[in-house]
Amino acid sequence: MTKSEPPHLPFRAGAMLLLAIAVVFIGLGWHSAATGDSDPEAGLEAAQSRQPTSSSTEVSAPSRTSTSASSSASVDPDRPQVCVFNAGAIGGLGQTYARQVEGLGWDTAAPTNLQSASITENTVFYSSGQREAAEQLADDLGGEVSVDPRPAAFDQCPRGLPLIVVTR
Repeated sequence: MTKSEPPHLPFRAGAMLLLAIAVVFIGLGWHSAATGDSDPEAGLEAAQSRQPTSSSTEVSAPSRTSTSASSSASVDPDRPQVCVFNAGAIGGLGQTYARQVEGLGWDTAAPTNLQSASITENTVFYSSGQREAAEQLADDLGGEVSVDPRPAAFDQCPRGLPLIVVTR
């Protein structure tokens, strides 16, 4: 009587590891697709506009979008540009707010996504001399937006007002 050989365990463990890795990557891809803005061209445009030039180390501001003629208000040139960042899990939220802000007469940059676990409510950040404009933007949006000094580590939208949105 001969004993049968046990199955080849290293092969099974390797196959299970590859299967687990594939499941993780599929989940990450699904999450990325579900939480991204619905306009990939706007994200590409914003990413390209943030690339530094060869003669400068400063990151340029996101490109400006044109305010449509159908806006209910004209853009005030004395106001800082608003940069909308979607930090929530709702796809297209940045686009929604950018259109709303434009309709209120503010100039906006192309909206982008922002990964942040520390921002849990819609917030406008302001720099020195921008507090009044930030409070006006929050009021224009209905007051459901916090107004806070810009954290030193937040370097996006250097001359504008960052509007970070996480909820509708």
